[in-house]
Amino acid sequence: MPQVKIVARNFMDMVASLLAVKLDMLYDNSFICEVILRSLPPLAKKYVLQLLYIDIPISAKSMEEWVLPDGFSKHKVAIDRLIQLRVMTETFDRKKEAMYRLNPKFQFNLQKHIVHGGVLPREPMPSNITVRLPSLEELEAFAVEQWECFLLHLISSSEAGKTTNISSSMMKIFQRGLLSQRDDREPPRLTECGFQFLLMDTNAQLWYIIREYITNAEERGVDSADLIAFLLELSFHVTGKAYNTNTLTDLQRSITKDLSDLGLVKLQQGRKESWFIPTKLATNLSISLADTTSRKQGFIVIETNFRLYAYSTSKLHCEILRLFARVEYQLPNLIVGAITKESLYKAFQNGITAEQIISFLQQNAHPRVAERIPSVPENVTDQIRLWESDLNRVEMIPAHLYDEFPSKDVFEAACDFAREYGGLLWEDSKQLRIIVKADILTEMKEFLRRQK
Repeated sequence: MPQVKIVARNFMDMVASLLAVKLDMLYDNSFICEVILRSLPPLAKKYVLQLLYIDIPISAKSMEEWVLPDGFSKHKVAIDRLIQLRVMTETFDRKKEAMYRLNPKFQFNLQKHIVHGGVLPREPMPSNITVRLPSLEELEAFAVEQWECFLLHLISSSEAGKTTNISSSMMKIFQRGLLSQRDDREPPRLTECGFQFLLMDTNAQLWYIIREYITNAEERGVDSADLIAFLLELSFHVTGKAYNTNTLTDLQRSITKDLSDLGLVKLQQGRKESWFIPTKLATNLSISLADTTSRKQGFIVIETNFRLYAYSTSKLHCEILRLFARVEYQLPNLIVGAITKESLYKAFQNGITAEQIISFLQQNAHPRVAERIPSVPENVTDQIRLWESDLNRVEMIPAHLYDEFPSKDVFEAACDFAREYGGLLWEDSKQLRIIVKADILTEMKEFLRRQK
Protein backbone atom coordinates (compact mmCIF):
# COMPACT_ATOMS: atom_id res chain seq x y z
CA MET A 1 0.00 0.00 0.00
CA PRO A 2 1.52 3.41 -0.92
CA GLN A 3 2.42 5.59 2.04
CA VAL A 4 1.43 9.25 2.02
CA LYS A 5 3.31 11.45 4.43
CA ILE A 6 2.31 14.85 5.76
CA VAL A 7 5.39 16.81 6.73
CA ALA A 8 4.69 19.23 9.55
CA ARG A 9 7.66 21.55 9.40
CA ASN A 10 8.47 23.69 12.42
CA PHE A 11 8.33 27.46 12.35
CA MET A 12 12.02 27.93 11.61
CA ASP A 13 11.66 25.88 8.42
CA MET A 14 9.05 28.40 7.31
CA VAL A 15 11.42 31.27 8.17
CA ALA A 16 14.26 29.59 6.25
CA SER A 17 12.06 29.35 3.13
CA LEU A 18 11.74 33.17 2.90
CA LEU A 19 13.66 35.15 0.31
CA ALA A 20 16.97 36.61 1.49
CA VAL A 21 15.58 40.17 1.32
CA LYS A 22 12.62 39.26 3.55
CA LEU A 23 14.84 37.41 6.01
CA ASP A 24 17.02 40.51 6.36
CA MET A 25 13.86 42.56 7.01
CA LEU A 26 12.94 40.16 9.84
CA TYR A 27 16.37 40.63 11.40
CA ASP A 28 15.66 44.36 11.85
CA ASN A 29 13.70 43.23 14.93
CA SER A 30 16.04 42.32 17.80
CA PHE A 31 13.40 40.14 19.47
CA ILE A 32 13.08 38.04 16.32
CA CYS A 33 16.88 37.64 16.36
CA GLU A 34 16.50 36.24 19.89
CA VAL A 35 13.75 33.84 18.76
CA ILE A 36 16.01 32.60 15.96
CA LEU A 37 18.90 32.13 18.41
CA ARG A 38 16.63 30.15 20.77
CA SER A 39 15.52 27.84 17.97
CA LEU A 40 19.03 26.84 16.84
CA PRO A 41 20.66 23.48 17.70
CA PRO A 42 23.01 23.77 20.73
CA LEU A 43 26.19 23.75 18.65
CA ALA A 44 24.81 26.41 16.27
CA LYS A 45 23.98 28.66 19.28
CA LYS A 46 27.59 28.25 20.46
CA TYR A 47 28.91 29.28 17.03
CA VAL A 48 26.70 32.40 16.95
CA LEU A 49 27.92 33.52 20.37
CA GLN A 50 31.56 32.80 19.45
CA LEU A 51 31.27 34.82 16.23
CA LEU A 52 29.11 37.61 17.67
CA TYR A 53 31.97 40.09 18.12
CA ILE A 54 34.15 38.89 15.23
CA ASP A 55 33.79 41.16 12.19
CA ILE A 56 36.00 39.26 9.74
CA PRO A 57 35.23 35.99 7.91
CA ILE A 58 36.42 32.76 9.58
CA SER A 59 37.62 29.87 7.42
CA ALA A 60 35.64 26.64 7.38
CA LYS A 61 38.81 24.74 8.35
CA SER A 62 39.24 26.92 11.46
CA MET A 63 35.67 26.27 12.56
CA GLU A 64 36.12 22.53 12.05
CA GLU A 65 38.88 22.68 14.65
CA TRP A 66 36.32 23.90 17.22
CA VAL A 67 34.82 20.40 17.47
CA LEU A 68 36.15 16.93 18.21
CA PRO A 69 36.24 14.42 15.30
CA ASP A 70 33.19 12.52 16.59
CA GLY A 71 31.15 15.74 16.58
CA PHE A 72 31.64 16.50 12.88
CA SER A 73 28.10 15.41 11.90
CA LYS A 74 26.62 17.82 14.48
CA HIS A 75 28.99 20.51 13.19
CA LYS A 76 27.69 20.04 9.66
CA VAL A 77 24.05 20.20 10.84
CA ALA A 78 24.78 23.41 12.75
CA ILE A 79 26.51 25.09 9.79
CA ASP A 80 23.73 24.05 7.37
CA ARG A 81 21.05 25.45 9.73
CA LEU A 82 22.86 28.77 10.15
CA ILE A 83 23.24 29.16 6.38
CA GLN A 84 19.58 28.18 5.72
CA LEU A 85 18.39 30.91 8.08
CA ARG A 86 20.95 33.40 6.70
CA VAL A 87 22.23 33.88 10.24
CA MET A 88 25.62 33.09 8.71
CA THR A 89 26.76 33.72 5.15
CA GLU A 90 29.22 31.61 3.16
CA THR A 91 31.81 33.09 0.81
CA PHE A 92 34.92 31.74 -0.93
CA ASP A 93 38.42 33.22 -0.95
CA ARG A 94 40.89 33.24 -3.85
CA LYS A 95 41.91 29.66 -3.07
CA LYS A 96 38.20 28.70 -3.24
CA GLU A 97 38.13 27.82 0.45
CA ALA A 98 34.82 28.37 2.27
CA MET A 99 34.67 31.32 4.68
CA TYR A 100 31.88 32.09 7.18
CA ARG A 101 30.71 35.21 8.96
CA LEU A 102 27.52 36.29 10.72
CA ASN A 103 24.86 38.21 8.84
CA PRO A 104 25.80 41.85 9.68
CA LYS A 105 22.20 42.90 10.37
CA PHE A 106 21.52 39.87 12.59
CA GLN A 107 24.89 40.40 14.33
CA PHE A 108 24.29 44.11 15.05
CA ASN A 109 20.75 43.67 16.39
CA LEU A 110 21.62 40.65 18.54
CA GLN A 111 24.61 42.54 20.00
CA LYS A 112 22.34 45.48 20.83
CA HIS A 113 19.70 43.18 22.33
CA ILE A 114 22.21 41.34 24.55
CA VAL A 115 23.94 44.53 25.78
CA HIS A 116 21.01 46.93 26.14
CA GLY A 117 17.98 44.64 26.23
CA GLY A 118 14.96 45.67 24.21
CA VAL A 119 11.48 47.07 24.33
CA LEU A 120 8.84 44.35 24.20
CA PRO A 121 6.52 44.47 21.17
CA ARG A 122 3.71 45.49 23.55
CA GLU A 123 3.05 45.53 27.28
CA PRO A 124 0.14 43.76 29.02
CA MET A 125 -2.84 45.94 29.88
CA PRO A 126 -3.32 46.94 33.55
CA SER A 127 -5.85 44.82 35.44
CA ASN A 128 -8.04 47.82 36.35
CA ILE A 129 -8.96 48.31 32.67
CA THR A 130 -9.68 44.72 31.67
CA VAL A 131 -12.76 42.82 32.81
CA ARG A 132 -12.29 39.48 34.59
CA LEU A 133 -9.74 37.60 32.54
CA PRO A 134 -10.08 33.84 32.08
CA SER A 135 -7.92 31.64 34.29
CA LEU A 136 -5.18 29.57 32.66
CA GLU A 137 -7.44 26.48 32.94
CA GLU A 138 -10.34 28.33 31.26
CA LEU A 139 -7.99 29.60 28.55
CA GLU A 140 -6.69 26.08 27.93
CA ALA A 141 -10.28 24.79 27.68
CA PHE A 142 -11.11 27.60 25.20
CA ALA A 143 -8.08 26.73 23.04
CA VAL A 144 -9.02 23.02 22.97
CA GLU A 145 -12.67 23.77 22.18
CA GLN A 146 -11.80 26.18 19.35
CA TRP A 147 -9.23 23.81 17.84
CA GLU A 148 -11.57 20.82 17.94
CA CYS A 149 -14.41 22.88 16.45
CA PHE A 150 -12.10 23.99 13.65
CA LEU A 151 -11.01 20.39 12.94
CA LEU A 152 -14.63 19.19 12.83
CA HIS A 153 -15.44 21.91 10.28
CA LEU A 154 -12.23 21.06 8.41
CA ILE A 155 -13.33 17.47 7.85
CA SER A 156 -16.91 18.62 7.06
CA SER A 157 -18.24 16.66 10.01
CA SER A 158 -21.94 16.96 10.84
CA GLU A 159 -20.87 16.75 14.51
CA ALA A 160 -19.52 20.34 14.46
CA GLY A 161 -22.21 21.97 16.62
CA LYS A 162 -20.59 25.43 16.71
CA THR A 163 -20.18 27.72 13.72
CA THR A 164 -16.78 29.07 12.77
CA ASN A 165 -15.93 32.55 11.47
CA ILE A 166 -13.23 31.26 9.12
CA SER A 167 -14.21 32.14 5.56
CA SER A 168 -15.15 29.35 3.19
CA SER A 169 -12.28 30.34 0.88
CA MET A 170 -9.79 30.08 3.77
CA MET A 171 -11.28 26.76 4.86
CA LYS A 172 -10.87 25.42 1.31
CA ILE A 173 -7.17 26.33 1.46
CA PHE A 174 -6.81 24.37 4.70
CA GLN A 175 -8.76 21.44 3.23
CA ARG A 176 -6.54 21.27 0.15
CA GLY A 177 -4.94 17.84 0.12
CA LEU A 178 -6.99 16.64 3.10
CA LEU A 179 -10.37 16.34 1.35
CA SER A 180 -11.37 15.36 -2.17
CA GLN A 181 -14.67 15.64 -4.03
CA ARG A 182 -15.51 13.96 -7.34
CA ASP A 183 -18.43 16.26 -8.14
CA ASP A 184 -20.76 18.75 -6.44
CA ARG A 185 -23.41 16.08 -5.84
CA GLU A 186 -21.17 14.05 -3.52
CA PRO A 187 -20.00 15.24 -0.08
CA PRO A 188 -16.22 15.73 0.31
CA ARG A 189 -14.28 12.67 1.46
CA LEU A 190 -11.08 12.47 3.48
CA THR A 191 -7.98 11.65 1.46
CA GLU A 192 -5.14 9.44 2.74
CA CYS A 193 -3.41 12.63 3.93
CA GLY A 194 -6.64 13.69 5.65
CA PHE A 195 -6.91 10.44 7.61
CA GLN A 196 -3.26 10.67 8.63
CA PHE A 197 -3.65 14.35 9.60
CA LEU A 198 -6.39 13.49 12.09
CA LEU A 199 -4.16 10.94 13.83
CA MET A 200 -1.35 13.48 14.35
CA ASP A 201 -0.87 15.10 17.74
CA THR A 202 -2.11 18.69 18.17
CA ASN A 203 1.33 20.27 17.72
CA ALA A 204 1.89 18.54 14.38
CA GLN A 205 -1.64 19.45 13.20
CA LEU A 206 -1.07 23.07 14.20
CA TRP A 207 2.19 23.28 12.25
CA TYR A 208 0.47 21.87 9.16
CA ILE A 209 -2.33 24.48 9.35
CA ILE A 210 0.04 27.38 10.11
CA ARG A 211 2.23 26.30 7.20
CA GLU A 212 -0.77 26.43 4.84
CA TYR A 213 -1.82 29.78 6.35
CA ILE A 214 1.63 31.28 5.68
CA THR A 215 2.14 29.60 2.30
CA ASN A 216 -1.10 31.09 0.94
CA ALA A 217 -0.60 34.54 2.50
CA GLU A 218 0.44 36.11 -0.82
CA GLU A 219 -2.85 34.96 -2.42
CA ARG A 220 -4.70 37.01 0.22
CA GLY A 221 -2.53 40.07 -0.40
CA VAL A 222 -0.54 39.56 2.82
CA ASP A 223 3.26 39.72 2.94
CA SER A 224 4.43 36.37 4.33
CA ALA A 225 7.38 38.08 6.08
CA ASP A 226 5.00 40.42 7.98
CA LEU A 227 2.83 37.44 8.93
CA ILE A 228 5.79 35.39 10.19
CA ALA A 229 7.15 38.42 12.09
CA PHE A 230 3.86 38.86 13.97
CA LEU A 231 3.55 35.15 14.76
CA LEU A 232 7.12 35.17 16.10
CA GLU A 233 6.30 38.25 18.20
CA LEU A 234 3.52 36.30 19.88
CA SER A 235 6.12 34.01 21.47
CA PHE A 236 7.20 36.99 23.65
CA HIS A 237 3.67 37.52 24.97
CA VAL A 238 2.64 35.98 28.28
CA THR A 239 -0.06 33.30 28.22
CA GLY A 240 -3.19 34.60 29.97
CA LYS A 241 -2.26 38.31 29.85
CA ALA A 242 -4.39 40.87 27.97
CA TYR A 243 -2.88 43.01 25.18
CA ASN A 244 -4.59 46.04 23.69
CA THR A 245 -5.69 45.59 20.06
CA ASN A 246 -5.02 49.32 19.49
CA THR A 247 -1.30 48.41 19.48
CA LEU A 248 -1.89 46.25 16.39
CA THR A 249 -1.83 47.25 12.74
CA ASP A 250 -4.88 46.54 10.55
CA LEU A 251 -3.11 43.45 9.19
CA GLN A 252 -2.34 42.17 12.69
CA ARG A 253 -5.97 42.70 13.81
CA SER A 254 -7.11 40.61 10.85
CA ILE A 255 -4.60 37.89 11.76
CA THR A 256 -5.73 37.79 15.42
CA LYS A 257 -9.33 37.18 14.27
CA ASP A 258 -8.15 34.13 12.30
CA LEU A 259 -5.97 32.97 15.20
CA SER A 260 -8.95 33.28 17.56
CA ASP A 261 -10.92 30.81 15.42
CA LEU A 262 -7.98 28.40 15.67
CA GLY A 263 -7.74 28.79 19.46
CA LEU A 264 -4.37 30.60 19.47
CA VAL A 265 -5.77 33.79 21.02
CA LYS A 266 -8.98 34.78 22.81
CA LEU A 267 -10.59 38.13 21.93
CA GLN A 268 -12.46 40.17 24.55
CA GLN A 269 -14.28 43.50 24.46
CA GLY A 270 -14.50 45.97 27.36
CA ARG A 271 -16.53 49.18 27.60
CA LYS A 272 -13.94 51.24 25.76
CA GLU A 273 -11.05 48.96 24.92
CA SER A 274 -10.68 45.57 23.28
CA TRP A 275 -7.83 43.10 23.80
CA PHE A 276 -6.48 39.71 22.86
CA ILE A 277 -5.20 37.02 25.23
CA PRO A 278 -2.62 34.52 23.86
CA THR A 279 -3.06 30.83 24.67
CA LYS A 280 -0.26 28.27 24.96
CA LEU A 281 -0.75 27.37 21.29
CA ALA A 282 0.39 30.90 20.35
CA THR A 283 3.23 31.41 22.83
CA ASN A 284 4.76 28.04 21.86
CA LEU A 285 4.77 28.74 18.12
CA SER A 286 8.52 29.40 17.93
CA ILE A 287 9.33 26.10 19.67
CA SER A 288 10.27 23.25 17.34
CA LEU A 289 8.23 20.06 17.30
CA ALA A 290 11.12 18.18 18.88
CA ASP A 291 11.06 20.52 21.89
CA THR A 292 7.38 20.09 22.74
CA THR A 293 7.96 17.36 25.27
CA SER A 294 5.03 18.07 27.58
CA ARG A 295 2.64 15.17 27.42
CA LYS A 296 -1.07 15.87 27.22
CA GLN A 297 -3.39 13.78 29.34
CA GLY A 298 -4.57 10.71 27.47
CA PHE A 299 -8.06 9.25 27.47
CA ILE A 300 -7.93 5.77 25.88
CA VAL A 301 -7.87 2.37 27.59
CA ILE A 302 -7.40 -0.74 25.41
CA GLU A 303 -8.01 -4.18 26.89
CA THR A 304 -6.45 -7.46 25.77
CA ASN A 305 -9.83 -8.49 24.28
CA PHE A 306 -9.64 -5.47 21.89
CA ARG A 307 -12.34 -3.56 23.81
CA LEU A 308 -11.77 0.20 23.73
CA TYR A 309 -12.85 2.75 26.35
CA ALA A 310 -12.29 6.46 25.70
CA TYR A 311 -12.96 8.74 28.68
CA SER A 312 -13.80 11.89 26.73
CA THR A 313 -16.65 14.30 26.05
CA SER A 314 -15.06 15.42 22.77
CA LYS A 315 -16.99 14.92 19.53
CA LEU A 316 -13.67 15.10 17.68
CA HIS A 317 -12.25 12.18 19.66
CA CYS A 318 -15.28 10.11 18.72
CA GLU A 319 -14.83 11.00 15.03
CA ILE A 320 -11.14 10.04 15.13
CA LEU A 321 -11.84 6.71 16.83
CA ARG A 322 -14.37 5.88 14.10
CA LEU A 323 -11.45 5.96 11.62
CA PHE A 324 -10.12 2.62 12.88
CA ALA A 325 -12.49 1.27 15.55
CA ARG A 326 -16.15 0.26 15.79
CA VAL A 327 -17.86 2.76 18.13
CA GLU A 328 -20.71 0.93 19.85
CA TYR A 329 -22.20 3.62 22.06
CA GLN A 330 -21.36 7.01 23.55
CA LEU A 331 -22.18 8.19 27.08
CA PRO A 332 -21.78 11.82 28.23
CA ASN A 333 -18.13 11.22 29.23
CA LEU A 334 -17.35 7.78 27.82
CA ILE A 335 -17.00 6.28 24.34
CA VAL A 336 -17.17 2.47 24.17
CA GLY A 337 -16.09 0.47 21.16
CA ALA A 338 -13.83 -2.27 19.84
CA ILE A 339 -10.98 -2.69 17.39
CA THR A 340 -12.10 -5.28 14.85
CA LYS A 341 -10.62 -6.80 11.72
CA GLU A 342 -13.28 -5.09 9.60
CA SER A 343 -12.74 -1.63 11.16
CA LEU A 344 -8.98 -1.92 10.66
CA TYR A 345 -9.29 -3.12 7.06
CA LYS A 346 -11.38 -0.01 6.36
CA ALA A 347 -8.67 2.15 7.96
CA PHE A 348 -5.89 0.46 5.97
CA GLN A 349 -7.82 0.94 2.72
CA ASN A 350 -8.13 4.66 3.56
CA GLY A 351 -4.35 4.94 3.79
CA ILE A 352 -3.87 4.75 7.56
CA THR A 353 -1.00 2.46 8.61
CA ALA A 354 -0.78 0.08 11.57
CA GLU A 355 2.08 2.10 13.07
CA GLN A 356 0.03 5.31 12.96
CA ILE A 357 -2.86 3.64 14.79
CA ILE A 358 -0.55 2.11 17.41
CA SER A 359 1.26 5.43 17.88
CA PHE A 360 -2.07 7.24 18.34
CA LEU A 361 -3.21 4.71 20.96
CA GLN A 362 0.11 4.98 22.84
CA GLN A 363 0.23 8.80 22.76
CA ASN A 364 -3.35 9.05 24.02
CA ALA A 365 -3.25 6.28 26.64
CA HIS A 366 -5.22 7.07 29.80
CA PRO A 367 -2.98 8.08 32.79
CA ARG A 368 -3.90 4.84 34.59
CA VAL A 369 -2.38 2.74 31.80
CA ALA A 370 0.14 5.23 30.36
CA GLU A 371 2.78 4.29 32.93
CA ARG A 372 2.52 0.59 32.09
CA ILE A 373 5.04 -0.97 29.73
CA PRO A 374 3.58 -1.41 27.18
CA SER A 375 0.64 1.02 27.53
CA VAL A 376 -1.21 -0.86 24.76
CA PRO A 377 -1.34 -4.67 25.21
CA GLU A 378 1.20 -6.49 23.04
CA ASN A 379 -1.35 -8.93 21.65
CA VAL A 380 -3.36 -5.94 20.36
CA THR A 381 -0.38 -4.21 18.67
CA ASP A 382 0.85 -7.50 17.20
CA GLN A 383 -2.60 -8.31 15.80
CA ILE A 384 -2.98 -4.84 14.26
CA ARG A 385 0.33 -5.35 12.45
CA LEU A 386 -0.67 -8.87 11.36
CA TRP A 387 -3.98 -7.68 9.91
CA GLU A 388 -2.11 -5.00 7.98
CA SER A 389 0.35 -7.57 6.63
CA ASP A 390 -2.61 -9.72 5.46
CA LEU A 391 -3.58 -6.94 3.06
CA ASN A 392 -0.02 -6.54 1.84
CA ARG A 393 0.56 -10.22 0.99
CA VAL A 394 -0.72 -9.76 -2.56
CA GLU A 395 0.39 -6.77 -4.58
CA MET A 396 -1.63 -5.82 -7.66
CA ILE A 397 0.55 -4.70 -10.57
CA PRO A 398 -1.00 -3.97 -14.00
CA ALA A 399 0.90 -6.14 -16.50
CA HIS A 400 0.80 -7.78 -19.95
CA LEU A 401 1.57 -11.36 -21.03
CA TYR A 402 3.71 -11.85 -24.16
CA ASP A 403 4.00 -15.29 -25.83
CA GLU A 404 4.44 -16.96 -29.27
CA PHE A 405 7.88 -15.46 -29.85
CA PRO A 406 9.25 -16.43 -33.31
CA SER A 407 12.60 -17.59 -31.86
CA LYS A 408 14.53 -18.00 -28.63
CA ASP A 409 16.83 -15.14 -29.61
CA VAL A 410 13.92 -12.70 -29.89
CA PHE A 411 12.52 -14.00 -26.59
CA GLU A 412 15.85 -13.46 -24.77
CA ALA A 413 16.25 -10.01 -26.35
CA ALA A 414 12.74 -9.10 -25.12
CA CYS A 415 13.62 -10.33 -21.60
CA ASP A 416 16.79 -8.25 -21.58
CA PHE A 417 14.92 -5.18 -22.84
CA ALA A 418 12.17 -5.49 -20.19
CA ARG A 419 14.74 -6.16 -17.46
CA GLU A 420 16.73 -3.09 -18.46
CA TYR A 421 13.60 -0.92 -18.05
CA GLY A 422 12.78 -2.55 -14.70
CA GLY A 423 9.57 -4.00 -16.08
CA LEU A 424 10.21 -7.77 -16.21
CA LEU A 425 7.97 -9.57 -13.69
CA TRP A 426 8.16 -13.22 -14.82
CA GLU A 427 9.67 -15.34 -17.59
CA ASP A 428 9.22 -18.93 -18.81
CA SER A 429 12.14 -19.88 -21.06
CA LYS A 430 10.59 -23.26 -21.98
CA GLN A 431 7.25 -21.93 -23.22
CA LEU A 432 8.80 -18.60 -24.37
CA ARG A 433 6.43 -16.45 -22.30
CA ILE A 434 7.06 -13.31 -20.27
CA ILE A 435 4.97 -10.96 -18.12
CA VAL A 436 5.92 -7.30 -18.26
CA LYS A 437 4.67 -4.27 -16.30
CA ALA A 438 2.06 -2.18 -18.10
CA ASP A 439 4.21 0.94 -17.39
CA ILE A 440 6.51 0.12 -20.32
CA LEU A 441 3.79 -1.01 -22.76
CA THR A 442 4.66 1.63 -25.39
CA GLU A 443 8.41 0.92 -25.23
CA MET A 444 7.78 -2.86 -25.39
CA LYS A 445 5.53 -2.54 -28.44
CA GLU A 446 8.11 -0.42 -30.25
CA PHE A 447 10.88 -2.91 -29.39
CA LEU A 448 8.86 -5.92 -30.68
CA ARG A 449 7.88 -4.01 -33.85
CA ARG A 450 11.58 -3.41 -34.59
CA GLN A 451 12.31 -7.13 -34.04
CA LYS A 452 9.81 -8.07 -36.76
